[in-house]
Amino acid sequence: MNNIFKSVIFGIIEGITEWLPVSSTGHLIIAESFLHFDGTSPQFYPAYSVIIQLGAVLSVAVMFFKRIFPLTKGTEGISLQKSIITFDLKIALGCIPAAVAGLFLDEIIEKRFYSCKTVAMGLIIYGVLFIIVERFKKDSNSKITTAEEIDFLTALKVGIFQILSLIPGTSRSGSTVMGGMISGMSRFAAAEYSFFMAIPIMAGASLVKAVDFGFNFTFEECVILFVGFATSFVVSVFTVSRLMNFVKSKTFTSFGVYRILLGAVLLIFDFQ
Repeated sequence: MNNIFKSVIFGIIEGITEWLPVSSTGHLIIAESFLHFDGTSPQFYPAYSVIIQLGAVLSVAVMFFKRIFPLTKGTEGISLQKSIITFDLKIALGCIPAAVAGLFLDEIIEKRFYSCKTVAMGLIIYGVLFIIVERFKKDSNSKITTAEEIDFLTALKVGIFQILSLIPGTSRSGSTVMGGMISGMSRFAAAEYSFFMAIPIMAGASLVKAVDFGFNFTFEECVILFVGFATSFVVSVFTVSRLMNFVKSKTFTSFGVYRILLGAVLLIFDFQ
């Protein structure tokens, strides 16, 4: 199997699992145990696995562009939408805790916690928590029904939950969606806000990883990276739209069960 086809597979996995609360890290660990890029440098895959997330991020930025870009053109010219600026500030506030924590803890976590066992335990624990939260929220009314309704305090609370996503296996979307629901957001609003928060936090992580790598990609590595990037972008468009339709009428309980089963598979087979 050539590297281009492998990159397509990785891009599909990233484009689907990045937005579902199932841990893209866990799925990429399994995929990497079967698929290895041939002829690339040892440092390439760690950079590749993060940078292709940017493709997924851009898909969300394109899909929700009008809801996050404050400049609009009307009959009287270009104007600023204060409500959008306020919402963007809430998104930024939600990203600060994880961004700060990541600067200090990323290297430590990568050395000590990036293992199959940690990912498996994160999957199982969060799977159980999702089932519990869904049971608890089943008969309660949510105060916040759309992402734009979130207040600054709730945005900060969700941002603190996002710190947990630094631990492999917990899932960034899983942490923020769960944090949002616990903080009084509806399932739909929490999922939407999670998408918006992904734009700055994942774009920043991708840039940092590319800088660490030194942008010293060979031509073949650039092609592999572009294919994975483009694939994750396209697949993400379909995933996000389908997920938003799903959460309008379904719960995250099924994802909780899936996480537990996947965690068990990782523990049993110990993928490396």
